[in-house]
Amino acid sequence: MTRIREEQLDLRDAAGIFWRDVKYAFRSLARAKGLTITVVLTLALGIGANAAIFTLVRGVLLRPLVNRDENRLIYIRQSAPGLGTENAAFSVPEIQDLRERVKSFNAIGDFSTIGFTMNGLGEPREVRAGVVGGTYFDVMGLHPVLGRLLDMRDDGPAAEGAVVLTYRFWTTAMRSDPSVLGKVVRLESFGPRTATVVGVLEPSIPYPAETEIIANVVTSPHHLSATMVTGRIHRMTELFGRLAPGATLEQARAELRAAHGAIMKEHPEAYPAKADFRIDAKLLRDQITSRASTVLWVLLAASGLVFIIACSNVANLILARTIRREGELVVRAALGASTAALRRVLLAESLLLCGAGAALGVLSARPMVAILARYASRFSVRALDLTVDSSMLWVGAGLALIAAALLAFVPRLPSADWSNGISLSTGSARLTGGCTRRLRAFAVTQIAASFVLLAGAAMLLKTLLALQAVQTGIDTRRVLAINVPVLSYGRTDLQIVDFYKEAMRRVHELPGVDGVALGMLTPWREGRGFGPGFQFTAEGYVRATAEDDPRGQFRIVSPGFFAALGVPMIAGRDFNDLDRKDSEPVTIVSQSVARRMFPNQEALNRRLILTDPIIKFIGMKATPMRIIGIAADIDDEHLVPQPTLTVYNPFGQGPLFGGRLFVHVRSDPYALINPISRTIRGLSVDQPVERAATLEDVRAEVLTPDRLNAMVFGGFAMVALTIAVVGVAGVLAFSVSARTREFGIRVAIGSQPRHLLARVIAEGTIITAVGIGAGLACGLALQRLAGSYFESVRMPGAWVVVGAAGVLLAAAVVASAWPAMRAARVDVMQALRAD
Repeated sequence: MTRIREEQLDLRDAAGIFWRDVKYAFRSLARAKGLTITVVLTLALGIGANAAIFTLVRGVLLRPLVNRDENRLIYIRQSAPGLGTENAAFSVPEIQDLRERVKSFNAIGDFSTIGFTMNGLGEPREVRAGVVGGTYFDVMGLHPVLGRLLDMRDDGPAAEGAVVLTYRFWTTAMRSDPSVLGKVVRLESFGPRTATVVGVLEPSIPYPAETEIIANVVTSPHHLSATMVTGRIHRMTELFGRLAPGATLEQARAELRAAHGAIMKEHPEAYPAKADFRIDAKLLRDQITSRASTVLWVLLAASGLVFIIACSNVANLILARTIRREGELVVRAALGASTAALRRVLLAESLLLCGAGAALGVLSARPMVAILARYASRFSVRALDLTVDSSMLWVGAGLALIAAALLAFVPRLPSADWSNGISLSTGSARLTGGCTRRLRAFAVTQIAASFVLLAGAAMLLKTLLALQAVQTGIDTRRVLAINVPVLSYGRTDLQIVDFYKEAMRRVHELPGVDGVALGMLTPWREGRGFGPGFQFTAEGYVRATAEDDPRGQFRIVSPGFFAALGVPMIAGRDFNDLDRKDSEPVTIVSQSVARRMFPNQEALNRRLILTDPIIKFIGMKATPMRIIGIAADIDDEHLVPQPTLTVYNPFGQGPLFGGRLFVHVRSDPYALINPISRTIRGLSVDQPVERAATLEDVRAEVLTPDRLNAMVFGGFAMVALTIAVVGVAGVLAFSVSARTREFGIRVAIGSQPRHLLARVIAEGTIITAVGIGAGLACGLALQRLAGSYFESVRMPGAWVVVGAAGVLLAAAVVASAWPAMRAARVDVMQALRAD
């Protein structure tokens, strides 16, 4: 009992002593307002950035999914690297085979991403949808917030059409209206269907696509067609599995590969050796975060560098202040203060500074999280629902403690018999070799970290500028792209064609319109959604031994398409109104097709045939088509154009799908959106007219992730550069202050002021050069380490490195200028009286 009381007294004494130190530290810092404000703001920047980035990483990469037993939820992927296809999806026969042969899963859920036009819930609109089987929601382990989800009663061709709204669509487009349940909507995708809204899904990750509605199979006529049900090569469905009790991911993966290998042997015609078909499985959470993982971990590393720079800068300031306070510390030591007592004083000051910096940093982190969440949403939809919780406070507190410990133990403290470097009579300090080395080491650390950030940001900026400067071959500035999707409800194919012809005629009559045409997709925004393309051949073309037919993109366009986009015709003619279903099948090919199929020969009037077996699934036949024209290449998939094999069919010969209107204007494109919308709605009130934008803005939209990367990392780099420059200037300023007597003696014995100026600037340049060298070495080490985990991490080019080094050296010269001029203006008599 006595021991407990003694321990309690000891704790109270220790707390009292520490509280006394804190009050002393507060008064001491209050007398150094400039240093205090600088340190707090610098630490707030470093701690706030790290707290915000950690919140983002935790919310996107580490936060658990809402799905039931997420560790048993598996994403199954089939790929064909030989075709350049990372995700080949699955066909219905493949899904049936896997369900029968793989026993590691309780059940397998299927999801096909398609586009619907929807009428019945407010304005007519295009919606991105998922078509799923009855097991999907059970496999995914999700629940409704309203009504019910789809289940086995919604399976089969005899079921009634049923639709579930995603939570985001319900809260935004439907404004959380509970009366939406039971409403009947009309959906169209390769044919019209009706469906009833049966439920609203809980907030969850919309994977594999950010969809607005999820419908049962009967809503899509294409999914009920014989070609879909029996076509082994008609792959458009993604798979999810739920592990059976006791089964592991490794067992499921091995069983999937064994079953897949057997299926390929049984159906060799569906798996050409050149395609190199493979199957794999991973946890759904790992799959969801795979695209954002590299970006966010690199961003966390960047914020870590900012924290290191901030701490190094603050350490320099604290070390310089401690050197100036050595007289005070020596006196306290001479009066009996132990080294521990002196260290405790410094620790109290550090805790006050770092605590204030952490509090300010956490407050500033909240708006930073909102900004960064919008940035990260380009890479992961999880960022859209990001919330700030207490983890940010813990991160801020932890970083504050780390910084406080570092700052408290950086300075070297005097002992009771220590008298080196201080004159008790004057209290003036001399800069010792050890202090100089530590000051410069911290400055070098700042420069090294700044160099890594600056080089990375410069690489991203260079990539962005190169992408923006690319010539696309299309008149992007004066072409307005508008989604006008195909509506077949109550119309024949001929009536659909006539609708678009009349719509284009009326739009062309609007003032300021030079040309109008129809295509099947918007370049860059939708170009990659049509897979690796179709195989084709041509009369006179001789394949090399074991070579497959060439594979090219297939596009359906109206007459005037090339003129509307500003794409020149190299030879032959454009499509016209005589190119109908009852006329001769014709085609226009890209210049790359003509060169590939007919080298040194005339391509016009030759016959081209689509040989890909997939064409039967979209209602096409392998009918020879006469080449009537050759157009310049249009690469509507890649931001950097590549030679592109493209085959164009006239929309009058079909099949017609997509529905993208391209309007070439001579005035402000956006001023024409409302007149165009009214014109089209005047022909059909049910017709969606959406997503109007110039092709220049569409391309800019696709470039947004690259632009955001450059902006975010550029912002970090500029902050780091600013702190580092201030750090170099501070080191030199303190060095000049401590060497006033030396500079005075040099001037007294004949040294010119310009020599002192050059000496100080050279000192700053050397510090920066050493920092750049250290940064380059650290950057190489980090690249090798990161490269072992992330394939996409690469080193910047030589010119980027040289440019970053040049910027830092120039900044160092500027930072050195003020201390150097101060040294050059030293007063000899005052300097000699300094001691």
